[in-house]
Amino acid sequence: MSRSLLLNATYEALCVLSSRRALLLVLDGKAEVLSVTGRLFRSQRASFPEPSVIRLEQYVKVPYQTRVALNRRAVFARDGYRCQYCGAAAENIDHVVPRSRGGPHTWENVVAACRPCNTAKEDRLLHESGLVLRQKPVQPRERVWLLAGGSVRREWEPYLSFVKEPAPVLSA
Repeated sequence: MSRSLLLNATYEALCVLSSRRALLLVLDGKAEVLSVTGRLFRSQRASFPEPSVIRLEQYVKVPYQTRVALNRRAVFARDGYRCQYCGAAAENIDHVVPRSRGGPHTWENVVAACRPCNTAKEDRLLHESGLVLRQKPVQPRERVWLLAGGSVRREWEPYLSFVKEPAPVLSA
């Protein structure tokens, strides 16, 4: 099933929902379509473009910002399923400061790692193992990327503050 990004009236990302639910919000007059996928929903007498991004007509107050749960899937999604030491495909999670050395199980201390890097680091600190982090691990600020399964459609990017600009390609 296809999914749509739901924005508050202030263009703040709220959640990811099914395209069918998004279309119902639009047809009920509760939301407007900002972007479509190019596919259609068809009925016996009408067809409607499938929404990709919708915005609520009225502001909805979000009571509090919940923390994103720290688990394997979420760490992989945050790190783009790549090892944070060498860039290969990640298979494990690794504590930057090992738990046996007092390292906490927090977003700032857990990274995705490939098996060779995880084995090479073992129970050592970064400077002892000779490995270098590609980027500092941080707690995600927004839940939407996780609800999206870590994948973000190109048409969602202008509405999401956590999407990074692509690194420039350097030619030799």
